[in-house]
Amino acid sequence: MDAARAAKENNQLDIRRVVDHFNNALKTSQRFDTPYRHWLMSDLFPAEILEELTALDFPVSSVGDLSGKREYHNDTRHYFDQDNISKHVCIAALAHAFQTPQMVRAIENHFSTDLEGTFLRIEYAQDTSGFWLEPHTDLGVKRLSMLTYFAQTPGQEALGTDIYDADKEWSKRAPFTPNSALAFVPSNNTYHGFERREIPGVRKSLILNYVTSDWRDREQLCFPHQTVTGNT
Repeated sequence: MDAARAAKENNQLDIRRVVDHFNNALKTSQRFDTPYRHWLMSDLFPAEILEELTALDFPVSSVGDLSGKREYHNDTRHYFDQDNISKHVCIAALAHAFQTPQMVRAIENHFSTDLEGTFLRIEYAQDTSGFWLEPHTDLGVKRLSMLTYFAQTPGQEALGTDIYDADKEWSKRAPFTPNSALAFVPSNNTYHGFERREIPGVRKSLILNYVTSDWRDREQLCFPHQTVTGNT
């Protein structure tokens, strides 16, 4: 078997493993209906994929004195775009896995959302002290929001996403444990954010969304010319 064929087969195997592992995580997820419907998930990705994702060495930038919204620092954000998909095996496996019809169907069925014709967007977030986010809903062009955590530094246990009620009053905090996630379908009451607090080391997470064709920054998308479908 030549090297190119072996690499392709290994990549397909990685994709299938990510799909199968995530499907198991869906089955064991916990659903909560207050203050809005959301899910807490664990053991999302295979151990070796998780290790590679956590170890990704993108430049880390300071927020300085400006925070509250992620778009304040658009020029320093990192995405699973076409360039990074071509450079990193773990990024390619994850992006292709969440693009597959099998994964799309599983997510649609579990979260009762329609992803047909949307685009996959995955951001690799690296937050440091000084970062905070005001409560916001994600309502608009996002059909699913999933925040996946890569806790790796002692003292990071309290760095999960903050969840608020419809009046933007603090309700609870997602646990910030390795390979766990908070997921929800954006609506007019899905307020979440990040309260000001000390961040030991770098707070690494993935922000995974399926977005409609109204998303303007196409360069951020995993596959900017290919929408997802649950049909085969």
